[in-house]
Amino acid sequence: QVQLVQSGGGLVQAGGSLRLSCAASGSTLSNYAMGWFRQAPGKEREFVAVISWRGGDTDYADSVNGRFTISTISRDNAQNTVTLQMNSLKPEDTAVYYCAAGIRYWRGRYNSKMIESAEWGQGSQVTVSS
Repeated sequence: QVQLVQSGGGLVQAGGSLRLSCAASGSTLSNYAMGWFRQAPGKEREFVAVISWRGGDTDYADSVNGRFTISTISRDNAQNTVTLQMNSLKPEDTAVYYCAAGIRYWRGRYNSKMIESAEWGQGSQVTVSS
């Protein structure tokens, strides 16, 4: 079983930056990607970014591409940390952000079928004021 512990987030003015981190542990992590998703009030959860197990491949939602950067540190087959650096934040980025592990992504473009077996972090609030 995978355990995910998120940190970071908070309140920032538009144009500012925030950083999210997710520490993952568990024997089923190996070879699966990790990623970030978000859910704004009254909206469905949406994809933000994904990174392959060793960090060689990434994909981003069009709405954050060029502003957000996902990165990973794989310590061993049972531990991994993924971060999301968020720059040039906009009020529309306001949401609860969730870390996910066990994503079946290896390269190319993300699709929603890749998270059918994913496990999720507890969520982190990101609020961007105008």
